[in-house]
Amino acid sequence: MKRRELATKPRPFLRWAGSKKKLLPRLVEFWSPNYSRYLEPFMGSAVLFFSIAPQRAILSDINDELIEVFSAVKRYPRAIHSRLLELPRGKRAYYKIRKENSNGLGLIDRAVRFIYLNRFCFNGIYRVNQNGKFNVPYGGNSNAYVPTLEDFKSTSAALRRTNIIADDFESTLKKNVRKGDFVYIDPPYAQDNRKVFHQYRPNEFGLEDLNRLARSLDLINRRGAHFLLSYGWCPEALRIFRSWPHQKLMVHRNISGFVESRRLAAELLMTNIPEAHWS
Repeated sequence: MKRRELATKPRPFLRWAGSKKKLLPRLVEFWSPNYSRYLEPFMGSAVLFFSIAPQRAILSDINDELIEVFSAVKRYPRAIHSRLLELPRGKRAYYKIRKENSNGLGLIDRAVRFIYLNRFCFNGIYRVNQNGKFNVPYGGNSNAYVPTLEDFKSTSAALRRTNIIADDFESTLKKNVRKGDFVYIDPPYAQDNRKVFHQYRPNEFGLEDLNRLARSLDLINRRGAHFLLSYGWCPEALRIFRSWPHQKLMVHRNISGFVESRRLAAELLMTNIPEAHWS
């Protein structure tokens, strides 16, 4: 019985650089089933969403390819899993599949290619060149694997309760946030308009976007919703988001993708939840 319960619990089907998986025990403490909906405007691999599996949710991201993959898994979990198992493994196969032009593929095959490259690339990074082509090298990780059919089925079931949107975070929040919502915000790291973490596209998220995000936090609060923001601990974030209660947490980060490069990194948590207990 325990095996069945574990197999059907939804979990991320993508690896994602910057994922807050290690912070999950702390993040889930801010969620309550009393919230009417869950919103996440920088969804990435949606690790917190899958952990709490809310009954109603809106997931959004500016990455069109990512949104398409989630939408495909939502509709076709069996077909995607089956075709993933058919693909060859190894470095040579990886670069051959990476070189393919995804524009000539159908929805399912594009999703399969995206997931395959994500599972076997270096460190779960999503990065494209100036021409929009995925260019992350092969990971060479012997522990990399394709999620099981049960994983895809449970993921699909969770996503069927979810509206998945391709949009900018500010637009998503303006159009959708309402009283009683819980909004989890985990943007890419940016300081002084420099890319600190691996971004989707060049110059995608900079300091000016942090100022837009600060205005969005005010909007969420005015509408009677609650937010939880996770971000890298840095002077820019502390200055821009200074009006909200915050906490500093230390987490182990695999900075360059190798075990010997792990170090403690400071994370910022910020919220407008009045009853939040900072431990």
